[in-house]
Amino acid sequence: MKINNSFSATLHILLHMEQADKPMTSEQMAAYIDGNPAFIRKLLAGLRERQIVYATKGHHGGWRLCRPSSEVTLHDIYIALGSPALFALGNRSENPQCLVEQGVNRVMSSTLADAQSLILERFKKLTLQDVGTEFTSYFSEKGHNHDFHIND
Repeated sequence: MKINNSFSATLHILLHMEQADKPMTSEQMAAYIDGNPAFIRKLLAGLRERQIVYATKGHHGGWRLCRPSSEVTLHDIYIALGSPALFALGNRSENPQCLVEQGVNRVMSSTLADAQSLILERFKKLTLQDVGTEFTSYFSEKGHNHDFHIND
């Protein structure tokens, strides 16, 4: 099963967007994640609907954050991306009459629901600014310049 990295890619480009403090094109953001500008526009469409980002047209146009990073939670971003699956684990349904399969599925469903609830509660408390602060703190501790554009 392929891992969905749209959430981490979105955090990555939003942090670059905040650092730039000027409109950024989808082409510029795609370069940061070695991705495709169309993929960036698809990610940003949901964020625009949830009023996390906005776009301006014209020669100096591009995408910007609608509000300070301290006001954008990871939960806001997660919802804007369509609430992607958090786990690659799932239940079997090949033999629904099997009592063992039913039991395993009940335990797995309950366990995964509990884990998802914990993650989503954490996402509600973490902001985009928190992620950026962690990044700069980590590199400051390592004695590196905390410029977001280092070795991207």
